[in-house]
Amino acid sequence: MNVASPVGTWGVEGDEQGITRVYLPKERGRASRGTPPECVADGATQIEEFFRGQRRGFRVKLRDVEATPFQHEVWSALCDIPFGEVRTYAEVAGAVGRPRAARAVGNANHANPWPIIVPCHRVVAATGLGGYGGGERVKRYLLGLEGVSYN
Repeated sequence: MNVASPVGTWGVEGDEQGITRVYLPKERGRASRGTPPECVADGATQIEEFFRGQRRGFRVKLRDVEATPFQHEVWSALCDIPFGEVRTYAEVAGAVGRPRAARAVGNANHANPWPIIVPCHRVVAATGLGGYGGGERVKRYLLGLEGVSYN
């Protein structure tokens, strides 16, 4: 299911068990046929609300995906970062008990299958904005939407 935004079209994919993937604007998901599962439609609606400034968090069903235990720990830690706040890669690494694993946190962020819902855009480098799979312009927009100005 597609979601239009000021920075491009996002895609939400899943099945009756939950959302399996949120596609960034530069990515292309599989085309779906028929009526999307309720959890996918609900996820798309909540992402639309986020872009309209009507939502600060998400209550959606995410389907478990194949990932390492470390990736799951990082994604869980990302969900603990409040709306409108950022953490550095090193701070997230410390939060999951691996204070020297900042680079691995970046890799886990890149593998995050649910951007926006699991807010990897809220993680920045100690020296600046840091990377984002959707690109710098999209990351700046998402942070700005949350009231965070980042040089």
